[in-house]
Amino acid sequence: MSFDHLNLLPILLKNIRGAGYQTPTPIQEATIPLVLAGKDVLGCAQTGTGKTASFALPILQRLTEVPSSRRDARVIRSLILSPTRELALQTWENFQIYGKGLPLQSCVIFGGVGQGAQVEALHRGADIVIACPGRLLDLMAQGFVRLDWVEIFVLDEADRMLDMGFIHDVRRVVRALPEKRQTLLFSATMPPEVEKLALDLLTEPEDVKVDPVTSTVDAIDQCLYYVDKGNKKHLLAHLLRSEDLENALVFARTRHGVDRIVRDLKRAGIYAEGIHGDKSQNARQNALKRFKTGECRVLVATDIAARGIDVAGLSHVINYDQPMEPEAYIHRIGRTGRAGRTGKAISFCCIDEVKQLNQVEKLIGKRLREEKSDWPMEITTPSEPRPRPPRPARVSPSGEAVALRKRSAGPGTAGTGRPVQRVRRGSAGNGRGR
Repeated sequence: MSFDHLNLLPILLKNIRGAGYQTPTPIQEATIPLVLAGKDVLGCAQTGTGKTASFALPILQRLTEVPSSRRDARVIRSLILSPTRELALQTWENFQIYGKGLPLQSCVIFGGVGQGAQVEALHRGADIVIACPGRLLDLMAQGFVRLDWVEIFVLDEADRMLDMGFIHDVRRVVRALPEKRQTLLFSATMPPEVEKLALDLLTEPEDVKVDPVTSTVDAIDQCLYYVDKGNKKHLLAHLLRSEDLENALVFARTRHGVDRIVRDLKRAGIYAEGIHGDKSQNARQNALKRFKTGECRVLVATDIAARGIDVAGLSHVINYDQPMEPEAYIHRIGRTGRAGRTGKAISFCCIDEVKQLNQVEKLIGKRLREEKSDWPMEITTPSEPRPRPPRPARVSPSGEAVALRKRSAGPGTAGTGRPVQRVRRGSAGNGRGR
């Protein structure tokens, strides 16, 4: 099937072809007709299958074909909630590409930067708003955003929203929406929490599940290196010097891990950029831009910071650390091997990560092919878990622990630490009567 069979407007078809798309993906083919028909949709498809176009294209068409019921001002008619700034920006860029030449305006809202430009965009009028929950609620509280006229609401990457603790923010946003609306919920995985959320938000939804998260793309060559934790940096530098590696997205488990990997690569003479939640939005965008343009071949990221990163022609994904959740493995490697291209996913595993590796292999239903290196795993005894320091019972205003005072022997303890029973005057047994 081609996009011509989906009853899209000619201008949308022109923009799609200009973006290089020829045929719809399964999620697009199944979802676009339902959204055009005004149905609520619960869509589940793994990363890299084109979920954004599956809701962006029909939203643009519906808002173009049906004028706003409020003619005195431009109001927000469609709201898309995204878990991360990168995904929000990428979604907004897609709306710009698909909606070129249409009489619709869109803007993107996220934290980490000044709100001035975003407020100005809202004042100019935005039919479509793509937003992260935190900044959106902030602007709503300041009176810059009203959602009374929203016709189509999209919750994108619902599973990641829950992982990042946005569920309460999502519910606050939903309470500000009109009761009568079309709601679309998309997720790469469908845990029970997402299904419960869907029941709360959707009305008689159409359930579309394509390419479950347990499936991995056949075009991705997956392999595994057993390597001690201390030698991961040497193996990574060796692999990055390979001639067949055009560019690589390297996944670390923590923000500190990202910074450490970037420093280690710099010492090895390899230029790399890192992105994580502690970096400013400008720093993250500049790093991503240099990676997309080829100025930087290596980008190191955490799972959350990498959500929404879409780099055409990504040749390698390297799991420097095993993911804590096996589903994250599918999200990671799904960033390569896209649009008919081949890709390679390389995983490192030290003795402390064998449990996580087993969970990944159980999820995908196969063992990863083992490769040999100059740094084989020699440590076979798992590390002892680090004991956590006891939390102080009291903290000073400056954040320092305050020692507890020893309770002194005062009245009522008789110096023994045990309370002494007192007898009320005037009661029976005190020898005085009344």
